[in-house]
Amino acid sequence: MRHLKKRHQFLNAARGTRFSGRFFVLQSNFIETNDCGIGYTVTKRTGNSPERNRIKRRLRAAVLTCKNKFENQRDYVLIGRRESINAPFCDLVQKLEHALRHTHRHKQTG
Repeated sequence: MRHLKKRHQFLNAARGTRFSGRFFVLQSNFIETNDCGIGYTVTKRTGNSPERNRIKRRLRAAVLTCKNKFENQRDYVLIGRRESINAPFCDLVQKLEHALRHTHRHKQTG
């Protein structure tokens, strides 16, 4: 799984399917390469630096738990929300699996 680092990769994912949940927003779009990419973002509005870093760490751990559920030829962006700081980890994983099922149901062309 690649890590998204370039702005255009994040913008491409934003043009695709979107799932808004209580703990995060998941954006997904098709790409040309044969693997999948994942990017994380947490806005300054969410909290101070340690809080934003904690949210990203928790999201990364949830992605590692669900890594076999991600499809190839897609880029994913997780936008963390403040509620994910204190959420039970099993709830985060469960919501991520649900979000992945939702985005995979919507087959669209890149």
